Amino acid sequence: MSSESSTETPESGLDGDSGPTDPSGSPIRAVLVALLMSGVGIGLGLVLVVAGVLGLNVLGVEITPLVEIVLSLTLATGVGFGGVAAAYLKYRGYGWSWVGVRVPTFRDLVFVAVGFLGAFGLAISASYVVTTLGVQTAQNQAAQTGFENPEVLLLLIPAAILIIGPGEELLFRGVVQRRLREVFSPFIAIPFASLIFAAIHYTSLIGAPSARLVTISVLVLPTLVFGTVYELTDNIVVPALTHGIYNATLFSILYLGIKFSDSMPQSGLLVPF
Repeated sequence: MSSESSTETPESGLDGDSGPTDPSGSPIRAVLVALLMSGVGIGLGLVLVVAGVLGLNVLGVEITPLVEIVLSLTLATGVGFGGVAAAYLKYRGYGWSWVGVRVPTFRDLVFVAVGFLGAFGLAISASYVVTTLGVQTAQNQAAQTGFENPEVLLLLIPAAILIIGPGEELLFRGVVQRRLREVFSPFIAIPFASLIFAAIHYTSLIGAPSARLVTISVLVLPTLVFGTVYELTDNIVVPALTHGIYNATLFSILYLGIKFSDSMPQSGLLVPF
């Protein structure tokens, strides 16, 4: 892949004209780069986790569910996703300002709150519709692990805000969506990036292929919200916080459900991702 050239970007918007556009860029190239960065992030994370497991085995460390979660969070989400995003910025000669890394303003925090409520509301509504229709859905592996080992959820709650949200949003909104926005309007870039992000969770779901596809189709909805708040604020911290709080809320609900009812919540749609 040859070096790509562009300039630092102005503040984004939903008017289809402003934002990180690159009229001379190729739409096909932008799509390929977005898919490549997603694949490299997933692949690198997987390699790092496998290497970590093998290394701990050599040292005689028992691989418990808690250890697996820690490895996945730090190596896959943190180092894998975050590392690929950082490498891409360095490759293109950009600073962190290209993805909009800055302390959130009061306006940004309002978008975080509205975004969280919107994402949660969409997930609840979709869950109700799918449940009413009696469509089979898939379960999330992390949720299943949390049901079997509730102490893991106590780690995942803060990790959602500190690692999961920042790591995933940095790559899939800061790089993937941002790259697509160089050649597409937000009405194309946001849904496309959301579909890519939701699709990568296929392997983290438990169930029949059709059930996984139903769950993925619903996961796109809150992801659209994350992409929209990023577009409106041009600050990657906003979708990172929105995503992190969304996941932390679902992990908390799962933990309380397990502790007080000793059963796994029935909806396969209200799953962290």
